[in-house]
Amino acid sequence: MKKTFLASILVLGALLTGCGGAKENKVIQVKGSDTILNVTQGISEEFMQKNPKAKIAVTGGGSGVGISALLNKTTDIAMASRAMKSSEYDKAKEIGLSVEEVVLGFDGITLIVNEKNPVKGLDSITLGKIFRGEITNWKEVGGEDAKIVTLSRDSSSGTHEFFKEHVVRGGEKNNLEYGNETLYMPSNEAIKQEVKSNKYAIGYIGMGYMDNSVHALAVDGILPTKENVSNKTYPIAREVYWYVPSNREGSLKELVDFAVSPEGQGIVESEGFIKR
Repeated sequence: MKKTFLASILVLGALLTGCGGAKENKVIQVKGSDTILNVTQGISEEFMQKNPKAKIAVTGGGSGVGISALLNKTTDIAMASRAMKSSEYDKAKEIGLSVEEVVLGFDGITLIVNEKNPVKGLDSITLGKIFRGEITNWKEVGGEDAKIVTLSRDSSSGTHEFFKEHVVRGGEKNNLEYGNETLYMPSNEAIKQEVKSNKYAIGYIGMGYMDNSVHALAVDGILPTKENVSNKTYPIAREVYWYVPSNREGSLKELVDFAVSPEGQGIVESEGFIKR
């Protein structure tokens, strides 16, 4: 069903490119975070089944892309895996756009390694050193004598920014950055596939993308389970958002209401995230 739905989204996107945009065609445009792309597609699919006249086009590109599109008034909903910045709220105010933050659910950023990697857990301080390029060999953290291949989301990703703030910079206000040899990947799935094929890679993904093809590391001794994210004991957890106009109406209002309803939240949970 999802493959069919995604194909219809791509067709809609092509039609919109030549037809002038969302408002003219009464198509709800949703753009942004790849982390919550799948769950947003699931919510949209179910909403359209219940509301046959509704049309929704969903595309990724990263949280920054989605928020920029909202501020440029080229999308109706911005999907984001980070909170909007004060500068972005200021820009919205400048253009007369009142933005509402809607918490769609909760996510635990999951550190993953290859299944053949003997390392099963790391503390937050060590992870910061690895992703800053200060620790470069697995033998330094109990693994084999092999170079660590660090994988990050690209800079348009909200997950990239959240991980940098909370792990690379250790939650402090400083200018520390990812290491020079960090490989930047375009999506959660790309990171997972690289870790799956590379015995010495380490990366991070949204918990909704986790499966048995890779191994999830414990962080500070705590695994990224639904229970540990729900009770806030897992140290790298965050809210995921939809940013929407405050004065929404019609199908847009109904879609947002559906997303936070028990049925919509059931889809959030079924996609591997924690409901709000």
